Amino acid sequence: MFQQKAALFLYSVSPVHMGAGSAVGLIDNPIQRERHTNHPSFAGSGIKGAIRHGWAALGGDENDITSLFGPKPGAEQLHAGALSFGDAQLVVFPVRSLRGGYVYATCPAALARAQRLLILCGRESGWEIPQVKEGNCLLANDALLREGKKLHLEAFEYDGAVEEAVGRIGADLAEVALPEDPAHAYFREKLARDLVILSDTDFAYFVENATLVETHVRIDDETGAADDGGLFYTENLPPESLLIAPVMAGPTRTGKAGEELDAQQVMTKFTNLIQAAPLLQLGGDATTGRGLVHARLVTA
Repeated sequence: MFQQKAALFLYSVSPVHMGAGSAVGLIDNPIQRERHTNHPSFAGSGIKGAIRHGWAALGGDENDITSLFGPKPGAEQLHAGALSFGDAQLVVFPVRSLRGGYVYATCPAALARAQRLLILCGRESGWEIPQVKEGNCLLANDALLREGKKLHLEAFEYDGAVEEAVGRIGADLAEVALPEDPAHAYFREKLARDLVILSDTDFAYFVENATLVETHVRIDDETGAADDGGLFYTENLPPESLLIAPVMAGPTRTGKAGEELDAQQVMTKFTNLIQAAPLLQLGGDATTGRGLVHARLVTA
């Protein structure tokens, strides 16, 4: 059993491509999604692998890698790692808005799941999550509304109503999920001000159809022109998306005398690393600037 629990917020700074590995639609390289909600997600195995790969580069002790993450396949002595990473669930998703440039959209289901995870990790949120009907939305900033009651997102129009609870949720998310450095001051203020709660159905439409899809062409080395059949489409989670994942820690299991760490010591090592080097690279296309996320760990 894991004795220590924490919530890891992941805020995308660049487009992120955590590939699904297979395609059934028009997009050749789709991103990972949950089966039951179809919300974008990051597999816990991918998060763990990326952090393990970058542990030393981020400033961690290379000698801790095996004990914290487990040995490499084929090692003589096999044992489980002391750190466990769950799948990251979507909390807020940026949607283009007629006013304000874009809003941070969410829905009751996404907020309730994030609240549940925070509570399980020992942090009481105190959110009062309102329910929203389809075609309606709740927000804190009435300046986003046109004619005092209409919110325009992409090509859609919603009946908007100002709700104080939305502002409180946005302010709490901004405080707990985004870094406190000056570089993120604008985004903390915007998240607190421009959070919009849509119905679960309306939110699902945007997270399925408003992701970043890029066209790629493979170039023939000899001709320098587009290779025949080399056109493909890659999907990315857009910048300014926010996800949350559980992180759990237990004692190390190497069996080597003098190298034992309890769960608290394991979590402290991980916490110190994230605080010192919060910018991570997740997923593919790293050489084209994809996969930059800012990590923030929330403990009890």
